[in-house]
Amino acid sequence: MASEREVFELSGPLHMAPIDWENADHRRSVAACLVQGVYILERDRQEKRQGSEAFAPRWWEFCHFRLLRQLVDDVDSSIFGAVYEFKPLLLQGHHKVDGSPRFVIAFRGTLTKPDSVSRDIELDLHLIQNGLHRTSRFEIAMQVVRNMVATVGDSNLWLAGHSLGSAMAMLAGRTMARTGIFLKSYLFNPPFFAAPIERIKDKKLKHGLRIAGSVITAGLALALKAKSNDNQRNGVEEPFFAIAAWVPSLFVNPSDHVGSEYIGYFEHRKNMEDIGAGSIERLATQNSIGGLLMNAFGRESEPIHLIPSANLVINLSPAQDFKQAHGIHQWWQPHLQLQSKIYEYS
Repeated sequence: MASEREVFELSGPLHMAPIDWENADHRRSVAACLVQGVYILERDRQEKRQGSEAFAPRWWEFCHFRLLRQLVDDVDSSIFGAVYEFKPLLLQGHHKVDGSPRFVIAFRGTLTKPDSVSRDIELDLHLIQNGLHRTSRFEIAMQVVRNMVATVGDSNLWLAGHSLGSAMAMLAGRTMARTGIFLKSYLFNPPFFAAPIERIKDKKLKHGLRIAGSVITAGLALALKAKSNDNQRNGVEEPFFAIAAWVPSLFVNPSDHVGSEYIGYFEHRKNMEDIGAGSIERLATQNSIGGLLMNAFGRESEPIHLIPSANLVINLSPAQDFKQAHGIHQWWQPHLQLQSKIYEYS
């Protein structure tokens, strides 16, 4: 039996008809629906639902997209992503399409079902260890992103993902940004693996812990760099600065402990500037203690949650529980209490 959340007519954004591509809420909702389409594609595969019995197509057809390609994991044959093409000719009447993409590459997150959960958890562990870039699933995703950019251009392509899938999209976006290609990206509930300082209610304690963490991280980074060849001394720009012009949209919920730390991550940078400790924070914000130690022991590490710039969108609407706070469904609900701010690294 399909769950209510899989059926578009029961859980989808029916209030958006017609879709206005000049409306930021509509663009966000469409990106989230396309990610949901990937989840349901995999559920259709697992439940052997085909043709008219499949639930996935309705999630992209409502948004006037068609499915170009499924992205399949080479380990467990699960569907983890999809490439969609926007088909404005399917629209009837005078609907605004300015602001729409031609193509969207979307990635789902962890699916806790028997046919996919073991591989997804394996990827989650790679993500926690800052090693997602070494996985075959990411290699498949990255090859598709590169091929699409080469074929249709960067201005015609969006990236979207949720949870583990948002980490996949973020890593792909970072990789392209290092080559000077900045893809519009919608990252829903992106994971931020760090101590859950954001959940501390005492503001002074929270601020003090963040300052201490920045000082320790910056000090460790300086100590380790002193023992190695510094990239800046060799005339090579640090990757963190190289991707500063890329401004992905991050959608987080304060009640979601997986990604809520992004709120403090960006606010803390501003606070450190205000107290005259900006130079310390500029070094700390591009490093993690775990990543520094792994690199020191000769193991390549890429903490993808540390990004220089972002459009941070916070859902302040009350969440009943963690499942709702971390879920993809919240992002197409009407009348959300959203707070957004653009953080640009300099």
